[in-house]
Amino acid sequence: MSPPPKKSVKSLAMEAALLREQIARHDILYHQQDAPEISDADYDSLRRRLEEIEKILPPENSLFSPSQTVGAKPAAAFAKVRHRVPMLSLGNAFSGEDVADFVDRIRKFLNLSAAENLEILAEPKIDGLSCSLRYENGKLVQAATRGDGEEGEDVTANIMTVSDIPKTLQGSAPDILEVRGEIYMTRADFDALNAAQAAAEDKIFANPRNAAAGSLRQLDPTITARRPLKFFGYALGETSAPLAETQDGIRRALAQLGFNVPQPAATVQDAAELMAFHENVYGQRPDIPYDLDGIVYKVNDLDFQRRLGFISRAPRWSIAHKFPAEQAETVLENIEIQVSRTGTLTPVAHLKPVNVGGVIVSRATLHNQDEIARKDVRIGDHVIVQRAGDVIPQIVRSLPEKRSANSTPFAFPQTCPACQRPALRIEDEAATRCTGGLLCPAQAVERLKHFVSRLAFDIEGLGDKIIREFYDEEIVRLPADIFRLAAHAEALKTREGWGDLSVSNLMAAIEARRSIALDRFIYALGIRQVGQATAKKLALHYETLPRLRTDMQAAMDGDSAAFLNLIAIDDIGPAVARDIVSFFNDPQQMAAVDDLCAELDIQPYVRLQTSESPVTGKTVVFTGKLARLGREEAKAQAEALGAKVAGSVSKNTDYLVAGEDAGSKMKKAAELGVMVLSEDDWLALIGAA
Repeated sequence: MSPPPKKSVKSLAMEAALLREQIARHDILYHQQDAPEISDADYDSLRRRLEEIEKILPPENSLFSPSQTVGAKPAAAFAKVRHRVPMLSLGNAFSGEDVADFVDRIRKFLNLSAAENLEILAEPKIDGLSCSLRYENGKLVQAATRGDGEEGEDVTANIMTVSDIPKTLQGSAPDILEVRGEIYMTRADFDALNAAQAAAEDKIFANPRNAAAGSLRQLDPTITARRPLKFFGYALGETSAPLAETQDGIRRALAQLGFNVPQPAATVQDAAELMAFHENVYGQRPDIPYDLDGIVYKVNDLDFQRRLGFISRAPRWSIAHKFPAEQAETVLENIEIQVSRTGTLTPVAHLKPVNVGGVIVSRATLHNQDEIARKDVRIGDHVIVQRAGDVIPQIVRSLPEKRSANSTPFAFPQTCPACQRPALRIEDEAATRCTGGLLCPAQAVERLKHFVSRLAFDIEGLGDKIIREFYDEEIVRLPADIFRLAAHAEALKTREGWGDLSVSNLMAAIEARRSIALDRFIYALGIRQVGQATAKKLALHYETLPRLRTDMQAAMDGDSAAFLNLIAIDDIGPAVARDIVSFFNDPQQMAAVDDLCAELDIQPYVRLQTSESPVTGKTVVFTGKLARLGREEAKAQAEALGAKVAGSVSKNTDYLVAGEDAGSKMKKAAELGVMVLSEDDWLALIGAA
């Protein structure tokens, strides 16, 4: 094509704007409505003309142009995007009993009688990659992966290449609208992609989900543009105005705005109807053109969703009901003993590779010594292995009828395979643990991996392989050594595969984490039985690291007020408390923490609350049956108002809220002089009477 005629920048910009509108319209007609109005050649001509004009216009004019669906320059790395509304994961259900429990928990939380209506939306769970799309004034301006739920990767340039994602919304929408859903690939497109990859002697993908994820996370958007990706919208993030009053209403609104939504879907009334829908879709699965790994259930009423809220990293109002596990027969070739960051010796089965539900499985967990004995699993056995959803593959049973005559039971080791120190099994526990502590290289490496992991310090560039290499070379032996890596910067540049840019990026990632929130710091320490939820509760309760350490030292005495205060924290029982106290009284561990503190700025915990309330900072315990609120809703409501909710009464308790049939906690409150409130008193206090 000849160069465009000389025109003013203003007139070229107007022509470009008109071309973008035309191209966007034809994209919708072709990709979403299967009703093209022009030939492929005419469409290509429009795109070429737009690209020629945009070469003349300032770069910002083409940032979100349809022309960016091809030809965008590769990025050096993905930028981070902070989700304004967290993208949380879902809890799982695997049986009818799990589904019934889910419905019962919701009714109990909302204090609904059996006669009161509870609608639940059921829709397919797409086996793909979660993604959030941000629209401002109807235009797609940003796209991000889920990441750790709070921070994801900016994949805007790549998402612009996905044909069935609207770049401009159809019809009216809130000024700010975040649409969440799943990037996926149909099985037919996956097969065609793998055939093309094989012909080019390139990477073969294991399944459509891996292919979709790998295609979206390409630094070069032109590669993503060549991959047959699709998108289903099914949820919302931040919105400047409500889109609907129900989850089903959100689905209808998204369809009207130009999105594809998962099908089939239904709104049902009880667990029996949920199970019937689940079985029906499971039976249809071979005829559905994309992979499903279950059904998602969501409380339909959005007001109920707001009341139910979230627990840990999952909503109370939704759950994923996975399809039955797929199984296959293979041979157990070896049993390897791995050592965890807490010293637990875990047996891992090495299997003859076998395809289980579209995934090649070569390893499976055997859990512990008792599990091996119970299933009588031996090296050389033919075994049945299964995987359900995202669950780690596991051995279901051995097939002794196929066992060789000279087979012998597996002998569980009495010493640590990594450091040869004694491995002891504590009474009443299933785990066998290495006694080497930080002197055990396996524990030290696993703790370092945990320390830099996504939910802990999240240091990009320090993967498992690099951590192992740095440990073996004695560059990083303790977590604090990570923050002294700048001293090795010049030497790192000479490593194979490294250079100025990779070292510079790593140093920047490390520096960005010198300031860390207390809850993430506690989680990163790798304390036995302390996951992310417990770390947040400890941070909420003690607020600063010095106070936490001081109180844990005082809690060495199991009868002390400090220990009783610790086990009063909701969901922290005596066993978890003992592990926490033990960690903070171990001189070896505290030396490592002191070393870290010298390198870091550990931020006090910031309590999230919308406003001051009469119970902000107060410690509240609930007991007995409440008439107007479910117990869990009352606790969630108190926490939202800035209160600390404890599980038992202590001298630090400010209020005991007592319902019907209140028991021993009433007596304890009377002994300690704790103020006792009725449910009506409590609701009046918080202004909800």
